Amino acid sequence: MTREPSASWQTRLRSAAQRARVPLGFLVAVLFLATAQPAPGRMVAGALLGGIGVALRAWATGHLRKDEALTARGPYRLTRNPLYLGSWLMTMGCLAAAAPWPLALAIGALFVGIYWPVMRAEEAHLGRLFPEDYPAYAARTPLFLPRWRNLGAAWRDGFDGRLYWRHREYRAALGLAGVFLALGAIWLWRR
Repeated sequence: MTREPSASWQTRLRSAAQRARVPLGFLVAVLFLATAQPAPGRMVAGALLGGIGVALRAWATGHLRKDEALTARGPYRLTRNPLYLGSWLMTMGCLAAAAPWPLALAIGALFVGIYWPVMRAEEAHLGRLFPEDYPAYAARTPLFLPRWRNLGAAWRDGFDGRLYWRHREYRAALGLAGVFLALGAIWLWRR
C-alpha cells in the first residue's frame, strides 16, 4: 500500500489562508469599528482611497471568467490580482479613515499574511488550469503592484456589466458604504 505524500507546509499555509480570510475579515471589521477614531478629514481621504479600490474591483469583475479562461484583459493587464489590490485599497481607505495606528499596522500585516499565500495558491491553480498560457502571462504581469505602462491598452479592453452582476461585485461597494455610514454614526455619537 502506497501512501500519498503529505502536503507541503506551503500548501497547508495557503489552504489555511484561503479558509481564514473571510472569517478573519469579519473579526477585523468588528475590532476596527470598536476602536475607530473617525474624523471628517480622515473619512474623506479614506472614502476616496476606498472608492478607488471599489472601482478597481468592479472593473476587474467586468473581465473575469473564473476558471473558464485566463483573464489577461482590462486591469489584469496591469496586475495578476486586481481584485486583491482593490480589496487592499478598500482596507487602506478604511484604516486611513479611522483606525488607531497600532491597529492599522496589525491589520496591514494581517492582510499581507493572509493574501500573500492566497495569491500564491491561486497562481498555482491557474498554472494547472492554463499550463500553455499562464507562464507567459505571469512573466509579463506583476503579481500585485500594477505595471502602469499597460493602462491605455487595459482601458480600451472595455467592460462587461453582465459579469459584474454575475459576480455580485456590488456587494463590495455596499460593504464599503456600510463601513463609512457606521464611521459617520460613531463620529456623530462621540461628538
